[in-house]
Amino acid sequence: MHLSAATWPDVRDCEAELAVVPVGSTEQHGPHAPLGTDVLTAEAIADAGCERLEREVVRAPAIPIGVAEEHRQFPGTMWVSADTFRDYVREAVASLATHGFDRVVLVNGHGGNVDALREVGARLSRDGDAYAVPFTWFDAVGDHSSEMGHGGPLETSLLQALEPDLVREDRLEAASEGAADGWGEWVSHVNLAYDSTEFAENGVVGDPAAGDEKRGEELLELAGDALAQLLEAVAERDVSRPDRR
Repeated sequence: MHLSAATWPDVRDCEAELAVVPVGSTEQHGPHAPLGTDVLTAEAIADAGCERLEREVVRAPAIPIGVAEEHRQFPGTMWVSADTFRDYVREAVASLATHGFDRVVLVNGHGGNVDALREVGARLSRDGDAYAVPFTWFDAVGDHSSEMGHGGPLETSLLQALEPDLVREDRLEAASEGAADGWGEWVSHVNLAYDSTEFAENGVVGDPAAGDEKRGEELLELAGDALAQLLEAVAERDVSRPDRR
C-alpha cells in the first residue's frame, strides 16, 4: 500500500507492521542524468522489493533531500545538514510507528546518507520508537557494486531501464570524457578532498557509457531480490532489546 495514494480509513484497516521509506537526494549527477536520480532509483527499488513480498507492506513517500553538500558547486543541488537529516528521518519514521508500522526499512539511493541513516536506525531501535534498518541498493547488486561511482555505469544503467527519457544520451560521451576514475584524492588511506569538484570536473565518477538498459534491468532484479529478503528478515526478527549484561 502506497501511503500517498491511500485514505486514512485504508491505513486504519491495514494490518501491516512493516514499512518501507525510500530516501534519496536532489543533487547533480553529471551533465547526462537528472538531479532526482537518487530519489527515482530508491523509489523503484523500494517498489520492486515490496512487490516480491506475500505479506502486506506500507510504502511511504520518498524523502527527497539528503546529506549532499559535497556537490554544492553544481547548480540545482540541494542539501541539509547531517543533524537536520537525522532528525527529519527519525521523526518521520517515529510518526509511522504511531500507526503501528514500527518495523521500517530505509531504502537509500545516496552514498552521502549512509552514515546518518545507520545512526538513525540505531537511535530509533535503542529508544524503542521503532526497529529501523537502512538498505543501500548499490551495495546489494553483487559484483556490480565495485563499479559504483557517481552518475556512472550503475546509476545510468538503472535510469535507462526505469526512465530512459531522462537520460541525455547525447551527453554521454562528454560525461565520460570529463569523469573521474574514482571518488576522492587518496593519500595514506585518507581522502584529501571534501567536495566532488576537487576531483571530478563534471561531477561524474565512473564511465556512464559503460551502462545500458539490460544492465539496469539486472540491477533492478538483484536489488529487488535483496530488499525482499531483508524485508522478510525484518518482519520476522525478534526486535526486543537485549538485557543488560
